[in-house]
Amino acid sequence: MYQPCLKYNGPMADGPFLNFEPRVKNWQSYLPLLGILRRYQRDDFSHDLVAGLVVGVVTVPQAIAYAFLAGLPPQAGLYACLAPMVIYAVLGSSRHLVVGPVAVAALMVAATVGKYAPQHSDAYLGITTVLCLQVGIILWLLRLTQMGGVVNLLSHPVITGFINAAALLIIVSQLNAFTGIAATEATDPFARAWALLTHLDSLNLMTLAIGVGSVLLLWAVRHFGVRLVRLVIPSLSLENPIARTGPVLVAVLGVVIVSVADLDVLYGVATVGFVSSGLPELTIPPFDLDLWLDLAPASAMIALVAFVESYSVGTSLATRQRTRLNSHQELIALGAANIGAAFTGAYPVAGSFSRSSINYQAGARTPVSSLVCMVVIVLTLLFFTPLLANLPQATLAAIVMVSVVGLMDTRSIVRHWKIYRQDSITEIVTLLTVLAFSVQAGLITGVVLSIAFFVRRSSRPHIMLVGRIVNTEHFRAVKRYDVETHEHVAAIRIDENLYFANANNIESKLQKIVQRRQHTRHVLLVCSSVNFIDISGIEMLARFNDNLRQLGVELHLSDVKAPVMAQLELGQFTAALSGSVFFTTDQAMRDLAERS
Repeated sequence: MYQPCLKYNGPMADGPFLNFEPRVKNWQSYLPLLGILRRYQRDDFSHDLVAGLVVGVVTVPQAIAYAFLAGLPPQAGLYACLAPMVIYAVLGSSRHLVVGPVAVAALMVAATVGKYAPQHSDAYLGITTVLCLQVGIILWLLRLTQMGGVVNLLSHPVITGFINAAALLIIVSQLNAFTGIAATEATDPFARAWALLTHLDSLNLMTLAIGVGSVLLLWAVRHFGVRLVRLVIPSLSLENPIARTGPVLVAVLGVVIVSVADLDVLYGVATVGFVSSGLPELTIPPFDLDLWLDLAPASAMIALVAFVESYSVGTSLATRQRTRLNSHQELIALGAANIGAAFTGAYPVAGSFSRSSINYQAGARTPVSSLVCMVVIVLTLLFFTPLLANLPQATLAAIVMVSVVGLMDTRSIVRHWKIYRQDSITEIVTLLTVLAFSVQAGLITGVVLSIAFFVRRSSRPHIMLVGRIVNTEHFRAVKRYDVETHEHVAAIRIDENLYFANANNIESKLQKIVQRRQHTRHVLLVCSSVNFIDISGIEMLARFNDNLRQLGVELHLSDVKAPVMAQLELGQFTAALSGSVFFTTDQAMRDLAERS
């Protein structure tokens, strides 16, 4: 007879550490910084101060570089480090995540602005502010509807293919600034690359020299900077953030060289030029229904990518300290940060991998380090923007290119091909679609292909006859193990959920097994791997039960999980079942073996 499963309220099988999801219990839990400040100590501030200063200095050239990548004025990148950074520091559940401009989001913004600006009176700032506002609203809606899990549609192969393609797009987009060749109207990467090749006669050798020199210096600082400093300070850790200060060094050297040698005047080296000083003014995103409808799909993609990137970075850093992020709180914090960006003349923001890593390695203990970083940005906007005017665009291009190269995973396709070929196919198709069409098209194609492969795989479930391993309670596949079976009992294990996509296929396979076993009087379906069954699955079992009854064969079930059992009872299947429902396969086989 069937015995209901006992409800288990203890830790999950893989441990409470992996399954614990923090819950918001009161309004103060929505402001994690309050709890941190209550326990804040003087020693914490010294660590946060150093980390914030380091991150702030590194952020300035990166923010300007990403603003150029997004097709926006340089100050927009600095604005994206003010309100969003403070808002996330107050609301975020990560102690080390630094929110601000990132390369991938900047690329998506550039593609969106380039597509829709001509249709809406070239309102670049209006488009970016609407993008920010929509991204924030979408993230809040995901939290409100508890649908943060939708980001799981972006599987690892899709994300890897997208990141690799985005990195290539970003690199190609920076080649004009890197070489000094005038940009053309070409938008796709292939046309841009061809335009560069056909205009090599306009190559600016001095600009190219600055770009190449910047790349080499960035590489040298990353790989040898700490080792050189350790010659003077032997106690310095190999993980010291000095290895990440290359952007600051190349930016300072670039400004000095251009200023001293007048390279912008004598050799036509392009520089950042005028950077508006002062803090951002309050901006109100325009409400144009057509504009909002046009931007909605792009905003949804940017929101998903921003959350995936931020949550991945935050989780990686939290794991190092054996803590967890609250995914619900992250949706609130990241959404609020983007809404803050919308009203301060910025563009969509996300958690930065490079700056967050620097923050962690520099010894930050709390989000106060982000507040210190924000102060550095404020001081830069108030007093130091004139120094940025002579910053070479080739140096900014080098900073962007080196940053995105570090995000690429070129070995993943081969690795995935060996493990599961469908993942490699998904990754390749995503990459090629992003390059050939657009970021949004590539992500949508990758998601659709992942779902298609999933449905294809689940529609062809693994179904096998099983038997008892002698003198044990364990059952394994007849084809792979030396097991004990009974001629009049067909024990069949179904390794998949039963739903509309595979119901007919499963029914056909079950009927074939029964037809090949002429002496079968009992069919036992082992449901240990069935976690869900829908109406189509219940109807299929009902038909199979009726067909077996006409043949004089009884249908039995074992290892039925409580949720599945509840669905079977609601579907009135158990009342019509010709056989019994057993708690375990061992119990079922002992009982059925005694029947004739």
